Amino acid sequence: MIGRLRGVVVETAGEDALIDVAGVGYLVHCGARTLARLPTLGEEVVLHVESQWSESAGPRLYGFLGRDERAAFVLLQQVQGVGAKVALAVLDALPPAELAGAVARQDRAMVARANGVGPRLAARIVAELKDKPIVDGPLALASPVHTPASPAGEAVAALMGLGVAEAAARRAVDQAAARADEGADAAVLVRAALRELGR
Repeated sequence: MIGRLRGVVVETAGEDALIDVAGVGYLVHCGARTLARLPTLGEEVVLHVESQWSESAGPRLYGFLGRDERAAFVLLQQVQGVGAKVALAVLDALPPAELAGAVARQDRAMVARANGVGPRLAARIVAELKDKPIVDGPLALASPVHTPASPAGEAVAALMGLGVAEAAARRAVDQAAARADEGADAAVLVRAALRELGR
């Protein structure tokens, strides 16, 4: 099993990076956030790798720039209904420290911002990861119960409470946030999002 690769970035295409290690090219599947932070082509990179195998796809390598991301990727897949694709999507939306904070606050709306994660799956993720250390250090042990959810997360949750589909709610809030003043609160975002939905 491969757990770490150190080599040169040869190519990136779609969701994969080709890493040359001593003349051998390894195709590593990465999340969008990892791909965006890779060095430029021809430069060296160290990837922390999770090796998986399935009957349909055969062997596949998943790469991360940090050990904490790899650990969170493995941990997420212990939740029923979360496979590799969804785990990557969650980590694209929430780096491990932010995921740990969302889980500690039981902020389902924040987790539901990840592509492919609906309200039920988000609720299952925060419930099943509640007592598991997502990151090492004080943040993993802290209990920031009184930390409020982000205004965007609260706005999405409010719209979903009004019966708006999760995907539409996220899209409308994102559009509203882009037009709103910096630091706009949830109430402002909800009103603006409702206007977006009425267009």
